[in-house]
Amino acid sequence: MMKSRELKYISGDFDRHGNRRVYFRKPGQPKVRIREKYGSAEFYIRYRDLLSGVPEKESAKPGRATKMTPASIRWLCAQYYQSAMFAELNPKTQKTRRAILERFCLHKNGGDKPFKLLGAVNIRKRRDEMRETPEAANSMVKVLRQLYRFAVLYEHCDHNPAANVELLRSKSEGYHSWTLAEIEKYEAAHPVGTTARLALALALYTGQRRSDLVLMGRQHVQDGWLCFTQQKGKDRHPVRLELPIIPALQAILDASPKGDLTFLANANGQPFTNNGFGNRVRKWCDTAGLPHCSIHGLRKAAAARLAELGCTEFEIMAITGHQTSKEVTRYTRSASQKVRAAAALQKITGQT
Repeated sequence: MMKSRELKYISGDFDRHGNRRVYFRKPGQPKVRIREKYGSAEFYIRYRDLLSGVPEKESAKPGRATKMTPASIRWLCAQYYQSAMFAELNPKTQKTRRAILERFCLHKNGGDKPFKLLGAVNIRKRRDEMRETPEAANSMVKVLRQLYRFAVLYEHCDHNPAANVELLRSKSEGYHSWTLAEIEKYEAAHPVGTTARLALALALYTGQRRSDLVLMGRQHVQDGWLCFTQQKGKDRHPVRLELPIIPALQAILDASPKGDLTFLANANGQPFTNNGFGNRVRKWCDTAGLPHCSIHGLRKAAAARLAELGCTEFEIMAITGHQTSKEVTRYTRSASQKVRAAAALQKITGQT
């Protein structure tokens, strides 16, 4: 039996297939199963309705106007969901922002409070309450910035209380960047000619995100170059890349089984979904004895290797598709230090 520490009246268990089942039960009332995915925007909306006593048949769909206090934070969220600003976001970003805003509204029923009275000090207090999970706290602040940016642009209010709220310093360095030894260990477990090895080569020699890797195919090859538009931000700020297919990657492509539409295909010969590919790489890493490695860590490793070879940040950005050097600098900090240290000692010894 599991119980949520954050949400009142929530309990749950697992069925015989390992699927999580979540229930809502107020004292003296029958137990109701919440079938929406735990933690999703739909889940929080259903939970809110149950708290308010809304019957299941009247439960709101995400983004649809429900009974709410006029001019409340929840009302402002509903306006935001119906705006062109929100519609321009990709579905994954929409879902994430909904979930964050629903959690914010549910916290101490804050969603029923007037949105014009929310101040920076209130946001800082909520941020500080979440300090044990700084990334989640920072995500909340960033989403509130966007919510109130909408409010200012559409003249619902004249200031953005989240604009100057400081972000917490993250305790995490992010995804682990693969070392050369780890790459060699993976290669030993997955020889050339396997889909697992092709996945490693594509990630390492292109430096792309998994959302791009799962879509790469013959249609993107033009005269020995991979030509494609990155999936992240493609509807708002599209990034078009042209990357040379180096001989090492071409050799593995030639020796590997491939799908009809994509280089990477699952056991049924179909393209991987984004999440399905991430899960499969997770299993390939486990098989190789690398439980701490992930597909995103290869993107960091690719950037770090380019830095060790002496590539500038702008050259690395031309490969990874980053639009600013901030993230690239974080990826390559240790590699850049290594290159500078070697160059400095060469000057001391007089070697060239």
